[in-house]
Amino acid sequence: MAASAGHPAREARSECSEEALAAALADMPELARLLEADPYLKPFAPEFQRRYKRFNQTLNNIGENEGGIDKFSRGYESFGVHRCADGGLYCKEWAPGAEGVFLTGDFNDWNPFAYPYKKLDFGKWELYIPPKQNRSVLVPHGSKLKVVIRSKSGEILYRISPWAKYVTRDGDNVNYDWIHWDPEHPYKFKHSKPKKPRGLRIYESHVGISSYEGKIASYKHFTCNILPRIKDLGYNCIQLMAIMEHAYYASFGYQITSFFAASSRYGTPEELKELVDTAHSMGITVFLDMVHSHASKNSEDGLNMFDGTESCYFHYGPKGNHNLWDSRLFAYSSWEVLRFLLSNIRWWLEEYGFDGFRFDGVTSMLYHHHGIGQNFSGDYHEYFGLQVDEDALTYIMLANHLVHTLYPDSITIAEDVSGMPALCFPISQGGGGFDYRLAMAIPDKWIQLLKEYKDEDWDMGNIVYTLTNRRCLEKCIAYAESHDQALVGDKSLAFWLMDAEMYTNMSVLTPFTPVIDRGIQLHKMIRLITHALGGEGYLNFMGNEFGHPEWLDFPRKGNNESYHYARRQFHLTDDDLLRYKFLNNFDRDMNKLEERCHWLSAPQAHVSEEHETNKIIAFERAGLLFVFNFHPSNSYTDYRLGTTVPGKYKIVLDSDAAEYGGHQRLDHNTDFFSKPFEHNNHPYSLLVYIPNRVALILQNVDLLN
Repeated sequence: MAASAGHPAREARSECSEEALAAALADMPELARLLEADPYLKPFAPEFQRRYKRFNQTLNNIGENEGGIDKFSRGYESFGVHRCADGGLYCKEWAPGAEGVFLTGDFNDWNPFAYPYKKLDFGKWELYIPPKQNRSVLVPHGSKLKVVIRSKSGEILYRISPWAKYVTRDGDNVNYDWIHWDPEHPYKFKHSKPKKPRGLRIYESHVGISSYEGKIASYKHFTCNILPRIKDLGYNCIQLMAIMEHAYYASFGYQITSFFAASSRYGTPEELKELVDTAHSMGITVFLDMVHSHASKNSEDGLNMFDGTESCYFHYGPKGNHNLWDSRLFAYSSWEVLRFLLSNIRWWLEEYGFDGFRFDGVTSMLYHHHGIGQNFSGDYHEYFGLQVDEDALTYIMLANHLVHTLYPDSITIAEDVSGMPALCFPISQGGGGFDYRLAMAIPDKWIQLLKEYKDEDWDMGNIVYTLTNRRCLEKCIAYAESHDQALVGDKSLAFWLMDAEMYTNMSVLTPFTPVIDRGIQLHKMIRLITHALGGEGYLNFMGNEFGHPEWLDFPRKGNNESYHYARRQFHLTDDDLLRYKFLNNFDRDMNKLEERCHWLSAPQAHVSEEHETNKIIAFERAGLLFVFNFHPSNSYTDYRLGTTVPGKYKIVLDSDAAEYGGHQRLDHNTDFFSKPFEHNNHPYSLLVYIPNRVALILQNVDLLN
């Protein structure tokens, strides 16, 4: 929410004395930058001060007790199972509720008690198994292992180590097996990381559904077949979903069972590394969808009840359960939970070469109510006080501090629907430390318009407000639709626009029907105005760029375990006889133009016109003039548009062009001259022909000389 939107001003009262404000600024001199950007936050200066103190205190405690966050975040180097230089095996676990801990597996014919761990302080256990006399590998690569827990009640539990690097499921087995991953020739990265993108154009991807066949696709398939498409489309970043291992495929990767394991259903860890490395060779950065907001309830192959108690990694009792997600909630104040989660972040950065993270479920983390039943109104009191989970907020700050300290060019994105102020400000200025937040109101607005309003009733002012209503100096990732809108039970934009006719009337050999014509034109316009006006980054879910004709539904009992809808039919864009190619072409050229002109990294656009009767929206950004005519039938000859600079303008992108499935009503050889004729508070203006349902970008060519 933009500070200028006015909502906080109605609600925020002067609850902070001058003395308290001065004390906060004395502790945090850089807090002044946040308060300058949003003066309505001044009453909450002591809250920011307290949060910052908690973060610093925790960071200092880590320094005093663990030698610093650098060492603390390397838990994976000692916890779990490791081959020693002498051929022996070192094992370590945290199981504070256990009475005894043992290691078993193929290597000892599954004798459960032959190798007991030694109990250490603070609930830790360790085991050293000396090498064989011939110094051969004690536990070969690919062996199955289990940690055996004897609970305080005497129960014997077989568990997968929370630090397991690879788990698989054989055949029809319900549970996953822990596989010791120690290849003789691990993958070696060949390419350096790309430079930090100037403007993010994110391709949200799921490896498993990336094939048109009704099966789970592989890392290899994605590397060979999908990466070249992404590069061709002009995206400079991939956001990989469902990589952290999850036993239930239909959870879309949001019910994590093994946090350090790359999902084996797509292939091996080395093949994922090759995917990331190949993306880097193409100049594409790669983000991981990071799920630290909750965990699967699975105990046989998950974290839950690891040591026989429900409070090992999670809160005890109702506080440890998410009622809507049916999952477990981390105890972020726990020392070993902090070690586990921070080490998990570092693992994906260092072992796999990821360039950043999209943190899922941040709203659930930030508040004790987890956002359930909340309708965030913009009242600033909703973001402070007892409802905020400050343990989780401290963890978020530590996580961002770690990421940006290790790799300053890494990027973190928050999925937060609440609009928490300062979430994307630097920690030193009172913020949460994220680089971007998702602009989650934008897709909801487009769906609302398509579901509830006739085209002629669309409110131009409301569209502009939704696209520009973001907090000052907090960068947003705009998107017209993501995976959420593609899931069964909802509809993608293309489906809302064209519905069943997508199955019958997408051939270029048949004339446009009114439904298909409207759908193709509005699909392009919605995506371009979101891209250009909605934020400082842009996101698209795979397949939606060409109007994928089906929803997304993973195999489950309700659909007879079918993979028919758990796929992406990229081959549709390769068929010259189908109209999907038009949407694909437009998406590609839109991204390529942004790559040349950099509007995502330019200051927020200045909107010069939002005409309700004419259904015209016009704005300038990055030296470009964007024009949208949303009117279903009216075209305008010699329509006057205001500009800030004089000169000759040329059309550089036209949604009405033939290659985009348009009606070719504009001559691209036409020169448009802006003259000193004031219009809409702009010193210059030009006259343009604007057909109905068309989006145009004009560039001042004089500025190029």
